[in-house]
Parts: sequence; structure tokens; C-alpha cells
Amino acid sequence: MSAKNKIPVIPSNLIVPFILITFCFALWGFANDITNPLVSAFGRIFNQSQTISSFTQVAFYGGYCLMAIPAALFIKKYTYKSGILLGLALYAIGGLIFIPAASTGLFWPFLAAFFILTCGLSFLETSANPYILSMGDESTSTQRLNFAQAFNPIGSITGAWVAKDFILAKMNKLSTEERAALPTEEFEAIKMADLEVVKTPYVIIGIVIAIMFVLILLKKMPKNKEADNGKGLDIKGTLDRLLSNIRYKEGVIAQAFYVGAQICVWTYTIQYGTKVFMDAGMIEADAATEAGSYTIYALIIFAISRFICTFLLKYLTPGSLLMYLAIGGIVLCIPVVFVGGMVGLYSLVAISACMSLMFPTIYGIALRGVGDDAKLGAAGLVMAIGGGALLPYVQAYIIDTVNVNMSYLLPLVCFVFIALYGFRSYKKYPFKEAV
Repeated sequence: MSAKNKIPVIPSNLIVPFILITFCFALWGFANDITNPLVSAFGRIFNQSQTISSFTQVAFYGGYCLMAIPAALFIKKYTYKSGILLGLALYAIGGLIFIPAASTGLFWPFLAAFFILTCGLSFLETSANPYILSMGDESTSTQRLNFAQAFNPIGSITGAWVAKDFILAKMNKLSTEERAALPTEEFEAIKMADLEVVKTPYVIIGIVIAIMFVLILLKKMPKNKEADNGKGLDIKGTLDRLLSNIRYKEGVIAQAFYVGAQICVWTYTIQYGTKVFMDAGMIEADAATEAGSYTIYALIIFAISRFICTFLLKYLTPGSLLMYLAIGGIVLCIPVVFVGGMVGLYSLVAISACMSLMFPTIYGIALRGVGDDAKLGAAGLVMAIGGGALLPYVQAYIIDTVNVNMSYLLPLVCFVFIALYGFRSYKKYPFKEAV
């Protein structure tokens, strides 16, 4: 065994901090995937189109995008721990705002709550991803991040399960058309009852986040070197270096396409599955709940595939693995669009296996070798999550004007761009991780 292979992925003195920060990956996974089914739920609750309901994702991922640079400047001036604490605080506040939002009976207060919540998630991701990268030797950085990111789907699965069993299953079973035909007072009563159902899980997670805030606040955590040595921000110099780094710039674009594809695939699995089961004779409410199960199956496959793909990095370069995964996503999108039915639904679920390691792999490739510029560089990659704000809106418009099957041409195109980035990375930067 070479000396290089003896380098630990996680140094023993950083195990507890690593565990605490890794738990944050699960926490934002929960927020992401309890929220995805709410696009469909809000459509029923407020009797509005998918295009309007998709503003749930615009607000959710817009918070990620707009807060990424302020978050990077904050942690560059202070510490990763400070960024994580501020992120947890905003996350908790956003969850607790669901209490007054539900009492208004209006859609826009929920959008405000999502925006504040995801401003917190932006701080968390901007801080936690490079923090994990810094907890050990750079030669094992992508492997370490992949390992931490593997716990993100655990939170995602929990969030999807809560959405299915504690939101969708507990909502009133009247269809959108039946709700529209109700007298105003009866419609309002059902709407308010459903909003109470939506509110409860977010209030609970807000309390859990507050507890996590206290744990990290009290635990002594390693400080980033930049905060310790008092370096200035040098924003211009950092931006100049990043903008001259082709691998980084292409990585930001690839990340935007990946996040857009992921959110499109998962957000509208409910709509796709609902159509499949309604065509088989189910009522809309039961069809939506059954479709929610397939979202959970997708996330389980996603979680399992992350561990498998992390293992495959022993034998494949990050670029080549990314390329193969993206090609798999392209192939699986074809029956989703052109075959439909249960074959299309099974293919849609299987796409999650291909998406499993895309985010951390793109992240690791793009930030490799940027050194102290990683904080602002991480912000650019988190800003790329803005793809999750824009593309689902486009897909919702396609669903409303064409059909849900054809809307999955959008993630197919995204996977084409990701495959190209993986190919270019493989050809130009043929490194392997030290494991």
C-alpha cells in the first residue's frame, strides 16, 4: 500500500465535527423533498394551475441562488461555523413562519416562508460543502464530500415520506374539479384545513433545526484558516481567478443544468404518476398519494446509488463517471417521454440512480485546485441551484400547455450538457481520487 493510499478520508480528530456537519446535509435534503410534492398539493388547495403552483420552486430555489454570494462573503470574512449557524437560524425561522402563513389562507406568505428558509439552506450549503472538503487532505476531498453527500438522500427520503403520509394522505380527497364546484364558504373551509396539514411538519422541523443550532453553537469546531490568519476578502482577485478557470466556469453551468434536471424529475413525478394511476381508474387524491410512493422509491434508489458510485470512484475518474451517469439519464428519459404508462413511470424512478452522484462530482471537479478561492467558488456552484428555480417553471408551462410526458424533454436536454461536461473533464483532467 502506497503512502498516498494511507491518507485517511476523515482525520480522527475531526470525526465529531464531520458528523455534525454531515447531519446538516440530511436536514437540507429533508427540506428539498418535503417541498417538491407541494407544487401538486398547492395546485389542489388553492385551485390554481401548475404554472402558478411552480412558484413554490421559484421561491424555494430562488433563495438558494440570491443568497449564495452574500453567504460566501459572510463565511469568507468570518468562519464556516458562523455560516452554518446563520443558515440554521434562517432555516428554523422559515419553518416557523408557516404558522402565520397557514392562518392567512393565501399562497404568497408560503412563498415568503420558503424564500427565507432557503436563504438559510444557501448559507448551509455554501458553508458545509467546502467545510467538508477542508476536513482532511485535498487528495481525498471529493471522496469525503461524496460520503457526506450520501446522507443527503436519507433526509430526502424522510422528507418525501412525511409529504406522502402526513401531507398528501391527510389532505381532503376532493379533486381539483370538485373543489372548484364548491360554494365559496365550503371551499375556504377545506382550504384552511388542508393548510393546517401542510403547516405541521414545517413547524416540527423548525424546532428540530433550533436544537441543531444549539448543538453546533456549543461544540468546538475547527476554524477555517482564512478566518484565523486575517486575510482580506480580495473579491476582485478571487473572481478574476475563478472566471479565468475554464473547468470552474463550465462546472457552474453543468451544476445549473443538473439541479434543474433533478428538480424537474422529482417535482413532477407526482403529476406523472397521478396521470398514470388516474388512467388506470383511481381518483385524483388516491392517485397522487400512490404517486408519492414512487417519489420515495426514487429517493431510495438515489441513496443506494450514491454509495455504489462512490465506490466506483476507486476505478473511474470523476469526469468519466459523470459522463456515464448522464448518458444513462438520457436513455431513461426516452421511455418517460415517448412510452408513458408504468414503463415510463419505472424509467422516471430509475433516472434517480443516474443523478445520484452528479452534484458532488461536479462540485469536486469544479473546485479542485482553487485553494483559498473555494469559498467564493462554492457560492457560484450554490448559485447554480438557481437552475432549480427556473427550469421547473418552464416544465410546468409545458405540462399546462402540452402534457406531462413531453415536459420530460427538458431534463433530457440537461443531461446532454452534463454528459458533455463529464466528457471534457475526463479528457482534460484525467485524475482519480486517492482512496
